[in-house]
Amino acid sequence: MNEQEMGPVTRETGRVALVTGASSGIGAATARLLAARGMRVVVNFLRSNTAAEEVVAGIDAAGGHAMAVQADVREPTAVQSLIEQIPAAWGGIDVLVHNALTPYAIKPFEDMTWEELGGKLDDEMRAAFVVTKAVLPAMIEQGSGRIIYLGTGLSRWPREGMIALGTAKAALAQFARYLAQELGPRGITVNVVEPGPVEDTRMAGVLEEDSKRRQVAATPMGRLARTSDVARAVAFYAGEDNSFMTGTTSVVNGGMFMY
Repeated sequence: MNEQEMGPVTRETGRVALVTGASSGIGAATARLLAARGMRVVVNFLRSNTAAEEVVAGIDAAGGHAMAVQADVREPTAVQSLIEQIPAAWGGIDVLVHNALTPYAIKPFEDMTWEELGGKLDDEMRAAFVVTKAVLPAMIEQGSGRIIYLGTGLSRWPREGMIALGTAKAALAQFARYLAQELGPRGITVNVVEPGPVEDTRMAGVLEEDSKRRQVAATPMGRLARTSDVARAVAFYAGEDNSFMTGTTSVVNGGMFMY
């Protein structure tokens, strides 16, 4: 996907973005778009080294700057090691896009254990806590920063079997609002991008074809979201054009649900 396909360009030359879970799907699309707009991008991955390196190679081939760094974003020592691997010439992290999705159970509450529900809540909030703590010192020192968390429409509109993910992402959204209030005076914005169903992602893979057809029929735009649709919303929040929006949620679902 080239820059023309992704939409209008806002140059962000020299700024450094960390995108967690960026080896595929929304994370990869976001990494490519931010790089196309001039940012130097850290492509975080957990296991998919080959896929992450392919994202980096594509960015490099297009004239951008990127590096792939493995880290489990739930582990403070791993995330600190990630930060330390960023070249000194790049400087600190200007933009955090926290996209990494930790595992979760898909089942009704009646069949769910506390380990499955509570474990997802712990993983979700631990990862957000750890990566945010790691990038904040540089943002506070420079008096500016952009933090974007990837949520899900399931935190507002329940779907059968998705209580663990929906509940955990609802907690993440409220966490973001508290951070927005606290960090605003430091020049740091904190926002959430909340996609509905997105084609070619792990979450979309759990949907049956009949369910997908019903969702498309319920969407005024006539299709499910693409990863590029979500990436554009993230890129707005990450860019210099967004200097005054904080504590907000951008819903990327083609009008499937409105509020």
